[in-house]
Amino acid sequence: MGKIFGTDGARGVANLEITPKLAFDLGKAAAEVLKTSEKMPIFVVGKDTRISGDMLEAALTAGILSEGGNVIKAGVIPTPAVAYLVRHFKADAGVVISASHNTFEYNGIKLFNGEGFKLDDSIEEKIEKLVESGFEDKEIPVGENLGRCFDAEQNAKDLYVKFLLSKIDINLKGMRVVLDCANGAAYQVAPRVYEALGADVTVIGAEPDGSNINHDCGSTKPQQLENKVLEVGADIGLAFDGDADRLIVVDDRGREVNGDKTICICAKMLKDEGSLVDNRVTATVMSNLGFHKYLEKIGCKVDATKVGDRYVIESMLKTGSVLGGEQSGHIIFLNHTTTGDGTMSSLQVMKALYKDGRKMSKMADEIELFPQVLVNAKIKNEHKKDYMLDREVREMIQAIEDKMAGNGRVLIRPSGTEPLVRVMLEGKDVAVITRYAEDLAKLLEKKFQ
Repeated sequence: MGKIFGTDGARGVANLEITPKLAFDLGKAAAEVLKTSEKMPIFVVGKDTRISGDMLEAALTAGILSEGGNVIKAGVIPTPAVAYLVRHFKADAGVVISASHNTFEYNGIKLFNGEGFKLDDSIEEKIEKLVESGFEDKEIPVGENLGRCFDAEQNAKDLYVKFLLSKIDINLKGMRVVLDCANGAAYQVAPRVYEALGADVTVIGAEPDGSNINHDCGSTKPQQLENKVLEVGADIGLAFDGDADRLIVVDDRGREVNGDKTICICAKMLKDEGSLVDNRVTATVMSNLGFHKYLEKIGCKVDATKVGDRYVIESMLKTGSVLGGEQSGHIIFLNHTTTGDGTMSSLQVMKALYKDGRKMSKMADEIELFPQVLVNAKIKNEHKKDYMLDREVREMIQAIEDKMAGNGRVLIRPSGTEPLVRVMLEGKDVAVITRYAEDLAKLLEKKFQ
């Protein structure tokens, strides 16, 4: 079968790779792994707006119930809402049926533990092994030992909206805000939150039909949002992805403000109010050099992790950091919640904008990000971790970094799924760093293809 779970759950084309049988088996296995001698597990199950969500929700729920687990159905709701509701309902796990920013034909299944954090790798491995075993020699529950299903869709949304509103203490009256809900999971809750705060709200990407999630909208394609901000003269635009765990900001001039700049803006706000623990921010190795320079300038230190929000959160839990995230817009405010939350992040941005008093464009322009160039080098899988052992490769990297003299950097990252490494360079001159990246990629291919 191969590995079911990646860094963000199981994901693939619905009904082809993520099948009803797989969903049933994962539900059944998760209930078996998480049950204790005292009680059967309770799962909170949510989904985004994809047409395949109903099919997979039904199959997953049936699998959980067949093993004696109980299900609280939260309906269409953001991924971070499930992480919150698990804690609210004192459930044992949460399951989200979503493929995040991917197009509608994809879907996925990701699990949270009873504290609202993504399930540990070790538990996912137990679930995988049970699925792969075909449940051999497992007793089949019957009669009173089967699980029950409870519908909490409207209550779940109300609870999540109330939770979000409890995390902000400002009134947004007079603020003109455009929300792009990606025709996804935030299309009902995000507008409710901003209307409750008194903002003048324009909403796009809030007419899901099962197949238009992330289609030319949302955090990965904010062009519609940029145009709408300029059209209505908004103070800010806020774009979520399909499952609403990411945020991309658009400033009052219609320009994208990526995750790196957003984290910097929020870090300054938290530091100024004295709530940025140890003046520490957590990011991945892909964060821009300009991000590091800005945070250093305002007196913050940065912990860098592998790419993936799960690794960011793991580091934050170890260090006590309360702010972390990625360029893509996964931003974690660990003093408020346990995972990336697009709507929560947007509220923190609004708070920073309110407290600063300047336009978002002025705040964003304070952070100078360096151009980045990414070139793929095709090499054999067995060499994806060996390239740094080669003297000629090391010498070329050192020579490039010496030429950039602290105003650029080289990062080589092996692909997790393909026979290639990604050569990323940052620097002030795009033409120069493009040439450096291509030269380095050619050397890697010559040596290791």
